[in-house]
Amino acid sequence: MAEYKLKAQKREAVGKNKVDKIRQNEQLPAAIFQKGKESEHITINDLEFKMLYQKAGMTSIIDLDIDGAVRPAIIKEIQRHPFKNQILHVGFQGINMDEKIKIEVPVELLNRDEIRKQPSVLNQQLDTIEVLVLPSNIPDSFSIDVQNMEYDDSFTVKDIVGDNKDVEVLIDLDEVVCSLSAPREEKEEEAVETSAADVPVVGKEEKEEADNE
Repeated sequence: MAEYKLKAQKREAVGKNKVDKIRQNEQLPAAIFQKGKESEHITINDLEFKMLYQKAGMTSIIDLDIDGAVRPAIIKEIQRHPFKNQILHVGFQGINMDEKIKIEVPVELLNRDEIRKQPSVLNQQLDTIEVLVLPSNIPDSFSIDVQNMEYDDSFTVKDIVGDNKDVEVLIDLDEVVCSLSAPREEKEEEAVETSAADVPVVGKEEKEEADNE
């Protein structure tokens, strides 16, 4: 039994006009897809979904109660309005608890606001890491502490996933997740100082020769 539950109703209405009417009634059009099964159009409560999503995110298993028939699922996709703060459609992926699934697990950089090396710029190259995993073993996130990073330090996928035997990583383990660098202005100032030091002073050698005569 999953920690999170959400009620849904089968939906016959499809097409823009009918779907718009659903949204006007504080409901959301949604669908559930699963390998080997026909997709189902469903309707869910807008507010209930938003409250659930804040807690469950994209990696938690949800018991989706569709007119009394419960199906385990995860949130696969959320379509949002390009200008308004509005969810337009939700896609669920139905799952078999005994079969591994591909899923994007979020990356969490701990203490990113407390990095000791200052001034500095934290560059995050990956927001998620794709893995193959049994539904019961899906991590909430992959996290790593960045507080003590130095300039030019970096963490790779291997660093952040560690020895987690429950997941099969589907991307390059040597791919960089994040790195720390000095601010651009500081680098430019150092470059200018270095260049100035390398420029010969006109007349210096002549003066030294004159002093030695």
